[in-house]
Amino acid sequence: MKTSIAKRVLAVAAAGLISVSAVAQDKASSLDQLLKMVQSSKISESAEHKKREADFRRQKANQASLLSQAENTRTSEEARSAALEKKYEEQELLVQQKRQQLDERLGSLKELFGHLTSTAGDLRANLDGSLVSAQYPGRAEFLDQLIDKMNSATKLPTIQEIERLWYELQRETVESGKVVKFNSTVILPDGEQAQQEVVRVGNFNVVSNGKYLEMNDSLKLAELIRQPDGHYQKMASNLQNATSGFTAFGVDPTGPTGGSYLKAMINSPSIVERWHQGDKVGYIITAVGVFAILLAVWRLIVLSGVNSKVNAQLRSSTPNTNNPLGRVLAVAEENKGVDGETLELKMEEAVLKERPAIESGLNLLKIIAMVAPLLGLLGTVTGMIVTFQAITIFGAGDPKAMAGGISSALVTTVLGLCVAIPTVLLHTVVNGRAKRILHILDEQSAGIVAENAERK
Repeated sequence: MKTSIAKRVLAVAAAGLISVSAVAQDKASSLDQLLKMVQSSKISESAEHKKREADFRRQKANQASLLSQAENTRTSEEARSAALEKKYEEQELLVQQKRQQLDERLGSLKELFGHLTSTAGDLRANLDGSLVSAQYPGRAEFLDQLIDKMNSATKLPTIQEIERLWYELQRETVESGKVVKFNSTVILPDGEQAQQEVVRVGNFNVVSNGKYLEMNDSLKLAELIRQPDGHYQKMASNLQNATSGFTAFGVDPTGPTGGSYLKAMINSPSIVERWHQGDKVGYIITAVGVFAILLAVWRLIVLSGVNSKVNAQLRSSTPNTNNPLGRVLAVAEENKGVDGETLELKMEEAVLKERPAIESGLNLLKIIAMVAPLLGLLGTVTGMIVTFQAITIFGAGDPKAMAGGISSALVTTVLGLCVAIPTVLLHTVVNGRAKRILHILDEQSAGIVAENAERK
């Protein structure tokens, strides 16, 4: 056992020597030199350790000093905190006493300030949409400051501010009943700003250069992008040019509450826009209607010319082939020697030859008069299908959109009736002209046949 322990010690010593010699091979050239280097290293390490130990002790002393300073600071801050808390409690009691004193001194004035605050708030809300503010800007800022002051627990409104609140109330009431002109900046539809003369009709409408204006969100006058009918614009121009007396003007009664009536009126589609709502079916009905009118006018012109020629022929004893009656009379002249039955057949044949030219276009007008309402009904049905499909997809939560779709669908029905009604009237007139000419032909041919029979 002792033998094995001795072998292990020798092996460790040998390994140490080997390792030391391996390290020393880089710096020491001999064992003596290595020994000196080990000795000098031991000495230097001892000095370094002593230095570190001295630094540690010095730092330990400094930390003890810092700890003592921190404890002193904590003690002083705790004392300061206690003093501040005591002072806060004393001031809190003082504030409560002052507030109680303020309430006692205000007395009935406190209720008065409450009413003033409420009045100022109501007036402030009205000024946001008031057209009078376009002429007198800056009133809202004064009211905001006054409301903030009256809501504050440390400030009271002055007599001048209370009097100005009363003045602003009176001014808003008085100016709401005036028609005045003044210059103001107007925002045009293209975004440009221009200095123009505007006319304010109370708190209802503001117009300039024949255009209606509105108060936008930034409390500036802006020209409506979509204007009402030209009749109302003309009245606006007349009002601006008037200097005295009474002038007709289209006033929006909902002006003080935002002008919803004017907006609804100008957003209503015009006749052209309603016509476009008929879409393809509406265009077809319109084309058919235009064709029917042109056809009826053309037939009226033709039949009027024929009628005048027939009337001239009635006054003449010589047949003229430039008119239906003349051609029928010419047939009678050509067949004077025939028997009565043959002459009657010849005359009927001559009248039948003239009938298609006289009745040309009448059947087409009748068909158009019957088909136009059916086309309108077709457009309404297809429009209702589209509307109900939209309701299926988006729901019926928006009755305005649903009513708009139904209204657009009914436009084709209106177009169909607008085509059918005048077409029926025109067909009646044209047919009457044609019937009169044919009646003359039948009458004259029957007279000729009867006269021929009498001669036989």
